[in-house]
Amino acid sequence: MALILTPRQLSNRAEYYHQLGQLTAAGVPLINSLEMLRRKPPARAYIKPIAQVLEHLGQGETFSGALLRLGPWTPSFDIALIGAGEHSGRLDVVFKLLASYYTDRARLLRQMINDLLYPVFVFHMAIFLFPFIKLFANNINLFGFFLRTFGVLIPLYVLIFVIVYAAQGRRGAGWRAFIERVLGPIPVLGTARQYLALARVAAALEALLNAGVTIIEAWEMAAAASGSPAMLRVVKAWKPEVTSGVTPSEAVNASSHFPELFCNLYHSGEVSGQLDESLRRLHTYYQEEGTRKLHMLAQWVPRFLYLAVALMVAFRVVNFYAGYFRQIQDAGGF
Repeated sequence: MALILTPRQLSNRAEYYHQLGQLTAAGVPLINSLEMLRRKPPARAYIKPIAQVLEHLGQGETFSGALLRLGPWTPSFDIALIGAGEHSGRLDVVFKLLASYYTDRARLLRQMINDLLYPVFVFHMAIFLFPFIKLFANNINLFGFFLRTFGVLIPLYVLIFVIVYAAQGRRGAGWRAFIERVLGPIPVLGTARQYLALARVAAALEALLNAGVTIIEAWEMAAAASGSPAMLRVVKAWKPEVTSGVTPSEAVNASSHFPELFCNLYHSGEVSGQLDESLRRLHTYYQEEGTRKLHMLAQWVPRFLYLAVALMVAFRVVNFYAGYFRQIQDAGGF
Protein backbone atom coordinates (compact mmCIF):
# COMPACT_ATOMS: atom_id res chain seq x y z
CA MET A 1 0.00 0.00 0.00
CA ALA A 2 1.40 3.38 -1.02
CA LEU A 3 2.03 5.94 1.70
CA ILE A 4 0.49 8.77 -0.33
CA LEU A 5 -2.29 8.47 -2.90
CA THR A 6 -1.50 10.08 -6.25
CA PRO A 7 -3.91 11.11 -9.04
CA ARG A 8 -2.71 8.14 -11.08
CA GLN A 9 -3.53 5.70 -8.29
CA LEU A 10 -6.99 7.23 -7.90
CA SER A 11 -7.54 7.02 -11.67
CA ASN A 12 -6.50 3.36 -11.61
CA ARG A 13 -8.98 2.70 -8.82
CA ALA A 14 -11.69 4.48 -10.82
CA GLU A 15 -10.86 2.41 -13.90
CA TYR A 16 -10.98 -0.79 -11.82
CA TYR A 17 -14.50 -0.03 -10.60
CA HIS A 18 -15.58 1.28 -14.00
CA GLN A 19 -14.63 -1.98 -15.72
CA LEU A 20 -16.30 -4.05 -13.00
CA GLY A 21 -19.45 -1.94 -13.35
CA GLN A 22 -19.51 -2.28 -17.15
CA LEU A 23 -18.95 -6.05 -17.09
CA THR A 24 -21.46 -6.83 -14.33
CA ALA A 25 -24.08 -4.54 -15.90
CA ALA A 26 -23.64 -6.49 -19.14
CA GLY A 27 -24.49 -9.70 -17.30
CA VAL A 28 -20.96 -11.08 -16.89
CA PRO A 29 -20.68 -12.94 -13.54
CA LEU A 30 -18.48 -11.28 -10.92
CA ILE A 31 -15.85 -14.06 -10.90
CA ASN A 32 -15.55 -13.96 -14.68
CA SER A 33 -15.31 -10.15 -14.56
CA LEU A 34 -12.47 -10.36 -12.05
CA GLU A 35 -10.71 -12.99 -14.16
CA MET A 36 -10.85 -10.64 -17.14
CA LEU A 37 -9.54 -7.79 -15.02
CA ARG A 38 -6.71 -9.95 -13.67
CA ARG A 39 -5.54 -10.59 -17.24
CA LYS A 40 -5.88 -6.91 -18.22
CA PRO A 41 -5.73 -4.86 -14.99
CA PRO A 42 -5.68 -1.05 -14.79
CA ALA A 43 -2.17 -1.37 -13.29
CA ARG A 44 0.24 -4.24 -12.59
CA ALA A 45 -0.20 -3.68 -8.85
CA TYR A 46 -3.79 -4.99 -9.17
CA ILE A 47 -2.83 -8.47 -10.42
CA LYS A 48 -1.92 -9.97 -7.03
CA PRO A 49 -4.89 -8.50 -5.03
CA ILE A 50 -7.38 -9.61 -7.71
CA ALA A 51 -5.87 -13.11 -7.67
CA GLN A 52 -6.24 -13.20 -3.87
CA VAL A 53 -9.86 -12.02 -4.12
CA LEU A 54 -10.60 -14.78 -6.64
CA GLU A 55 -9.04 -17.32 -4.28
CA HIS A 56 -11.24 -16.16 -1.39
CA LEU A 57 -14.33 -16.17 -3.61
CA GLY A 58 -13.53 -19.75 -4.57
CA GLN A 59 -13.57 -20.59 -0.84
CA GLY A 60 -17.14 -19.29 -0.53
CA GLU A 61 -16.47 -15.73 0.65
CA THR A 62 -18.62 -12.80 -0.46
CA PHE A 63 -16.89 -10.12 -2.53
CA SER A 64 -16.92 -7.64 0.37
CA GLY A 65 -15.63 -10.35 2.71
CA ALA A 66 -12.83 -11.23 0.28
CA LEU A 67 -11.83 -7.55 0.03
CA LEU A 68 -11.88 -7.26 3.82
CA ARG A 69 -9.41 -10.14 4.09
CA LEU A 70 -6.94 -8.22 1.92
CA GLY A 71 -6.43 -5.69 4.70
CA PRO A 72 -5.97 -2.00 3.85
CA TRP A 73 -5.83 -2.52 0.05
CA THR A 74 -9.51 -1.53 -0.20
CA PRO A 75 -10.79 1.48 1.82
CA SER A 76 -13.35 0.59 4.48
CA PHE A 77 -16.17 2.67 3.00
CA ASP A 78 -15.63 0.96 -0.40
CA ILE A 79 -16.13 -2.38 1.32
CA ALA A 80 -19.24 -1.11 3.10
CA LEU A 81 -20.74 0.17 -0.16
CA ILE A 82 -19.93 -3.08 -1.96
CA GLY A 83 -21.54 -5.00 0.90
CA ALA A 84 -24.66 -2.88 0.43
CA GLY A 85 -24.57 -3.65 -3.29
CA GLU A 86 -24.32 -7.38 -2.59
CA HIS A 87 -27.33 -7.24 -0.26
CA SER A 88 -29.35 -5.29 -2.81
CA GLY A 89 -28.26 -7.23 -5.89
CA ARG A 90 -27.10 -3.95 -7.47
CA LEU A 91 -23.35 -4.34 -7.49
CA ASP A 92 -23.12 -2.75 -10.94
CA VAL A 93 -24.69 0.49 -9.60
CA VAL A 94 -22.29 0.53 -6.65
CA PHE A 95 -19.30 -0.02 -8.95
CA LYS A 96 -20.36 2.90 -11.13
CA LEU A 97 -20.87 5.08 -8.06
CA LEU A 98 -17.37 4.25 -6.81
CA ALA A 99 -15.89 4.79 -10.27
CA SER A 100 -17.45 8.26 -10.42
CA TYR A 101 -16.24 9.03 -6.89
CA TYR A 102 -12.60 8.12 -7.60
CA THR A 103 -12.64 9.81 -11.00
CA ASP A 104 -13.70 13.05 -9.36
CA ARG A 105 -11.11 12.69 -6.59
CA ALA A 106 -8.36 12.12 -9.16
CA ARG A 107 -9.48 15.14 -11.21
CA LEU A 108 -9.60 17.40 -8.14
CA LEU A 109 -6.20 16.27 -6.90
CA ARG A 110 -4.65 16.68 -10.36
CA GLN A 111 -6.17 20.16 -10.69
CA MET A 112 -4.88 21.21 -7.28
CA ILE A 113 -1.36 19.93 -8.02
CA ASN A 114 -1.29 21.74 -11.38
CA ASP A 115 -2.53 24.96 -9.78
CA LEU A 116 0.08 24.70 -7.03
CA LEU A 117 3.11 24.15 -9.30
CA TYR A 118 3.77 27.81 -10.10
CA PRO A 119 3.21 29.26 -6.58
CA VAL A 120 5.39 26.48 -5.14
CA PHE A 121 8.12 27.37 -7.66
CA VAL A 122 7.86 31.06 -6.70
CA PHE A 123 7.96 30.12 -3.01
CA HIS A 124 11.21 28.17 -3.50
CA MET A 125 12.70 31.06 -5.48
CA ALA A 126 11.85 33.41 -2.62
CA ILE A 127 13.45 31.04 -0.09
CA PHE A 128 16.69 30.74 -2.09
CA LEU A 129 17.00 34.24 -3.55
CA PHE A 130 18.01 36.42 -0.60
CA PRO A 131 20.35 33.88 1.11
CA PHE A 132 22.03 33.44 -2.30
CA ILE A 133 22.55 37.21 -2.59
CA LYS A 134 24.08 37.28 0.89
CA LEU A 135 26.26 34.27 0.03
CA PHE A 136 27.43 35.97 -3.15
CA ALA A 137 28.18 39.16 -1.21
CA ASN A 138 30.13 37.13 1.41
CA ASN A 139 27.70 38.19 4.14
CA ILE A 140 27.08 34.55 5.13
CA ASN A 141 29.04 31.32 4.72
CA LEU A 142 27.91 28.10 3.03
CA PHE A 143 26.62 26.62 6.29
CA GLY A 144 24.49 29.73 6.87
CA PHE A 145 23.14 29.45 3.32
CA PHE A 146 22.01 25.85 3.85
CA LEU A 147 20.56 26.73 7.26
CA ARG A 148 18.46 29.58 5.81
CA THR A 149 17.21 27.53 2.85
CA PHE A 150 17.03 23.80 3.55
CA GLY A 151 16.66 24.51 7.25
CA VAL A 152 13.30 26.09 6.35
CA LEU A 153 12.26 23.74 3.54
CA ILE A 154 12.97 20.35 5.12
CA PRO A 155 10.75 20.87 8.22
CA LEU A 156 8.07 22.28 5.91
CA TYR A 157 8.29 19.20 3.64
CA VAL A 158 7.96 16.93 6.67
CA LEU A 159 4.95 18.85 7.98
CA ILE A 160 3.17 18.73 4.59
CA PHE A 161 3.89 14.99 4.25
CA VAL A 162 2.47 14.28 7.71
CA ILE A 163 -0.68 16.34 7.02
CA VAL A 164 -1.31 14.67 3.64
CA TYR A 165 -0.62 11.19 5.03
CA ALA A 166 -2.85 11.74 8.06
CA ALA A 167 -5.77 13.17 6.05
CA GLN A 168 -6.13 10.16 3.75
CA GLY A 169 -9.12 7.97 4.54
CA ARG A 170 -7.37 4.60 4.69
CA ARG A 171 -6.43 4.64 8.37
CA GLY A 172 -8.22 3.04 11.31
CA ALA A 173 -11.62 4.17 12.56
CA GLY A 174 -10.15 5.95 15.60
CA TRP A 175 -7.73 7.96 13.48
CA ARG A 176 -10.42 8.79 10.91
CA ALA A 177 -12.68 10.00 13.72
CA PHE A 178 -9.89 12.28 14.99
CA ILE A 179 -9.28 13.70 11.50
CA GLU A 180 -13.03 14.24 11.05
CA ARG A 181 -13.15 16.28 14.29
CA VAL A 182 -10.16 18.35 13.19
CA LEU A 183 -11.34 19.01 9.62
CA GLY A 184 -15.04 19.39 10.42
CA PRO A 185 -14.94 23.05 11.58
CA ILE A 186 -12.82 24.16 8.58
CA PRO A 187 -15.01 26.24 6.23
CA VAL A 188 -15.83 24.65 2.85
CA LEU A 189 -13.70 21.54 3.48
CA GLY A 190 -15.69 20.38 6.50
CA THR A 191 -19.01 21.00 4.73
CA ALA A 192 -17.81 19.22 1.58
CA ARG A 193 -16.80 16.13 3.59
CA GLN A 194 -20.18 16.13 5.36
CA TYR A 195 -22.13 16.45 2.09
CA LEU A 196 -20.22 13.63 0.42
CA ALA A 197 -20.82 11.41 3.46
CA LEU A 198 -24.57 12.20 3.26
CA ALA A 199 -24.53 11.37 -0.47
CA ARG A 200 -23.00 7.96 0.26
CA VAL A 201 -25.54 7.33 3.02
CA ALA A 202 -28.45 8.11 0.70
CA ALA A 203 -27.06 5.91 -2.11
CA ALA A 204 -26.41 2.97 0.21
CA LEU A 205 -29.82 3.31 1.93
CA GLU A 206 -31.65 3.34 -1.40
CA ALA A 207 -29.84 0.20 -2.56
CA LEU A 208 -30.33 -1.68 0.73
CA LEU A 209 -34.01 -0.84 1.18
CA ASN A 210 -34.80 -1.89 -2.39
CA ALA A 211 -33.14 -5.23 -1.60
CA GLY A 212 -35.47 -5.78 1.33
CA VAL A 213 -32.96 -5.18 4.13
CA THR A 214 -34.67 -4.08 7.35
CA ILE A 215 -34.58 -0.36 8.02
CA ILE A 216 -32.45 -0.70 11.17
CA GLU A 217 -29.81 -2.84 9.45
CA ALA A 218 -29.93 -0.64 6.35
CA TRP A 219 -29.23 2.54 8.32
CA GLU A 220 -26.32 0.97 10.20
CA MET A 221 -24.75 -0.41 7.01
CA ALA A 222 -25.31 2.87 5.16
CA ALA A 223 -23.70 4.83 8.00
CA ALA A 224 -20.67 2.52 7.80
CA ALA A 225 -20.57 3.11 4.03
CA SER A 226 -20.55 6.89 4.55
CA GLY A 227 -16.93 6.84 5.70
CA SER A 228 -17.91 9.12 8.61
CA PRO A 229 -17.23 7.63 12.09
CA ALA A 230 -19.35 10.38 13.66
CA MET A 231 -22.36 9.46 11.56
CA LEU A 232 -21.93 5.77 12.40
CA ARG A 233 -21.88 6.63 16.13
CA VAL A 234 -25.07 8.70 15.77
CA VAL A 235 -26.92 5.92 13.94
CA LYS A 236 -25.81 3.25 16.43
CA ALA A 237 -26.93 5.49 19.31
CA TRP A 238 -30.51 5.74 18.07
CA LYS A 239 -30.85 1.99 17.33
CA PRO A 240 -32.67 1.22 20.64
CA GLU A 241 -35.17 4.03 19.97
CA VAL A 242 -35.92 2.84 16.42
CA THR A 243 -36.27 -0.73 17.69
CA SER A 244 -38.82 0.44 20.26
CA GLY A 245 -41.01 2.17 17.66
CA VAL A 246 -39.49 5.57 16.82
CA THR A 247 -39.45 6.08 13.06
CA PRO A 248 -36.08 6.75 11.37
CA SER A 249 -37.32 10.15 10.17
CA GLU A 250 -38.04 11.16 13.79
CA ALA A 251 -34.56 9.97 14.81
CA VAL A 252 -33.02 11.91 11.90
CA ASN A 253 -34.95 15.07 12.83
CA ALA A 254 -33.86 14.78 16.46
CA SER A 255 -30.20 14.57 15.46
CA SER A 256 -28.17 17.72 14.83
CA HIS A 257 -25.85 15.72 12.56
CA PHE A 258 -28.26 15.86 9.61
CA PRO A 259 -29.06 19.12 7.73
CA GLU A 260 -32.64 20.37 7.56
CA LEU A 261 -32.97 19.54 3.85
CA PHE A 262 -31.98 15.92 4.46
CA CYS A 263 -34.45 15.66 7.35
CA ASN A 264 -37.34 17.16 5.35
CA LEU A 265 -36.83 15.10 2.20
CA TYR A 266 -36.34 11.89 4.14
CA HIS A 267 -39.48 12.54 6.19
CA SER A 268 -41.59 13.33 3.12
CA GLY A 269 -40.33 10.20 1.39
CA GLU A 270 -41.11 8.06 4.42
CA VAL A 271 -44.64 9.49 4.76
CA SER A 272 -45.46 9.28 1.03
CA GLY A 273 -44.06 5.79 0.56
CA GLN A 274 -41.58 7.06 -2.04
CA LEU A 275 -38.48 6.87 0.11
CA ASP A 276 -36.35 5.41 -2.69
CA GLU A 277 -37.09 8.44 -4.89
CA SER A 278 -36.29 10.85 -2.03
CA LEU A 279 -33.02 9.04 -1.36
CA ARG A 280 -32.02 9.27 -5.03
CA ARG A 281 -32.68 13.02 -4.94
CA LEU A 282 -30.68 13.38 -1.73
CA HIS A 283 -27.76 11.46 -3.19
CA THR A 284 -27.74 13.60 -6.34
CA TYR A 285 -28.00 16.88 -4.44
CA TYR A 286 -25.34 16.19 -1.82
CA GLN A 287 -22.97 14.58 -4.32
CA GLU A 288 -23.16 17.65 -6.58
CA GLU A 289 -22.90 20.13 -3.71
CA GLY A 290 -20.01 18.30 -2.04
CA THR A 291 -18.13 18.07 -5.34
CA ARG A 292 -18.79 21.75 -6.07
CA LYS A 293 -17.33 22.78 -2.71
CA LEU A 294 -14.25 20.63 -3.27
CA HIS A 295 -13.79 22.30 -6.67
CA MET A 296 -14.03 25.68 -4.93
CA LEU A 297 -11.41 24.60 -2.41
CA ALA A 298 -9.12 23.41 -5.21
CA GLN A 299 -9.37 26.86 -6.79
CA TRP A 300 -8.81 28.89 -3.62
CA VAL A 301 -5.89 26.99 -2.05
CA PRO A 302 -3.41 28.15 -4.76
CA ARG A 303 -4.69 31.72 -4.38
CA PHE A 304 -3.97 31.69 -0.65
CA LEU A 305 -0.53 30.28 -1.39
CA TYR A 306 0.08 33.09 -3.91
CA LEU A 307 -0.85 35.61 -1.22
CA ALA A 308 1.45 33.96 1.34
CA VAL A 309 4.34 33.96 -1.14
CA ALA A 310 3.71 37.60 -2.07
CA LEU A 311 3.69 38.65 1.60
CA MET A 312 6.88 36.68 2.29
CA VAL A 313 8.66 38.19 -0.73
CA ALA A 314 7.48 41.69 0.25
CA PHE A 315 8.76 41.20 3.81
CA ARG A 316 12.14 39.97 2.57
CA VAL A 317 12.47 42.84 0.08
CA VAL A 318 11.65 45.44 2.75
CA ASN A 319 13.98 43.73 5.23
CA PHE A 320 16.79 43.54 2.65
CA TYR A 321 16.59 47.20 1.68
CA ALA A 322 16.20 48.29 5.30
CA GLY A 323 19.47 46.53 6.09
CA TYR A 324 21.08 47.95 2.96
CA PHE A 325 20.16 51.53 3.90
CA ARG A 326 21.35 50.97 7.48
CA GLN A 327 24.73 49.92 6.09
CA ILE A 328 24.86 53.10 3.94
CA GLN A 329 23.98 55.25 6.95
CA ASP A 330 26.60 53.55 9.10
CA ALA A 331 29.22 53.99 6.37
CA GLY A 332 28.34 57.68 5.95
CA GLY A 333 28.35 58.33 9.67
CA PHE A 334 24.75 59.60 9.70
